[in-house]
Amino acid sequence: MQKPSIQTFLQTNKIMPYGIVSIFFVVSLLISISIGTIHIPVRTILDIFSHALFETELLPTTEKMHENIVLDIRLPRVLLAGLVGASLALAGAAFQGLLQNPLADPYTLGISSGASLGAVFVLFFGIQIPFLGQLTLPFISIVTGFITLFIVLVFTQMIERSMKMETIILTGIITSSFLSAFISLMIALTGEELRQIITWLLGSVSMRGWEYVQLIAPFFFIGSILLVFQGTTLNALSFGEEKAHYLGVDTRKKKLFILFAASILTGAAVAVSGTIGFVGLVIPHLIRLLFGPDHRHLLPLSMLFGAAFLMCADLVARTIISPTELPIGVITALIGAPIFAIILIRQRVERRG
Repeated sequence: MQKPSIQTFLQTNKIMPYGIVSIFFVVSLLISISIGTIHIPVRTILDIFSHALFETELLPTTEKMHENIVLDIRLPRVLLAGLVGASLALAGAAFQGLLQNPLADPYTLGISSGASLGAVFVLFFGIQIPFLGQLTLPFISIVTGFITLFIVLVFTQMIERSMKMETIILTGIITSSFLSAFISLMIALTGEELRQIITWLLGSVSMRGWEYVQLIAPFFFIGSILLVFQGTTLNALSFGEEKAHYLGVDTRKKKLFILFAASILTGAAVAVSGTIGFVGLVIPHLIRLLFGPDHRHLLPLSMLFGAAFLMCADLVARTIISPTELPIGVITALIGAPIFAIILIRQRVERRG
């Protein structure tokens, strides 16, 4: 009798994947806070957390400087990276499930570029909507991201009424390139803000404190709550819209609902960190390979793993050539681009087979 593979075991055991991913998340969080120009032991970090949450006495070995570094500098940065990674991975998993294509993600569909255009527009003109205040940036990013997705879908339907997945992906890439031209135009017209905007576009969570965590947090919680509970719907849609309709799914409303929620996550992530590609593409695909395609588990696992992955990517970005920092988008692209190519090759081989 053939022994089951590790992959088969992980896909049939529904509890262990959450344990594995949760451990990876916690370890990534602690290591990302611990490692830096000044090394802070994990025990000291836990002592600082205990003091901040439960007002316990600090250990004699815990310095005030370490407390300031952890709570005011590293923790907000690491949490921001986690929220951005979770948002992009969850949105990517939803797009892939909805469009039934592992190549779909906020980046390839053009949503990230649309959200970036809105954010750069706000930064370039210094726009602030009175009743929104600081929420103007994520709000405009979400709106422009959703409008971009709508344009991509409408244009795809004009080209090909059947709206094949490959056509949607290609249309998204073309739209993304077109919008990037407008972003480049605004960059060319900027003066002193040029470096700031370019650094932002490359993707970074550097020098972003609790203010940015507070900006993305409400949109993250709204978008993630709306999406995480759509696993059953996405499972039904994976059989095709006709079968999903017979299973009692209002396909039109559910599709718009999922697209809207995923756009909220994408727009908010882009607003606070810039364009970070490949997270929404690679993480859901990896989770699907390891733990199976059931969206009831794929969505929350992608969210947790995406958060941990971007924490680690940010750690590499700020330590690999220390004291200089690389944009986090560079690290995710170096990892994601080869995997993107492997997915394309694999799909082509499967079709020929």
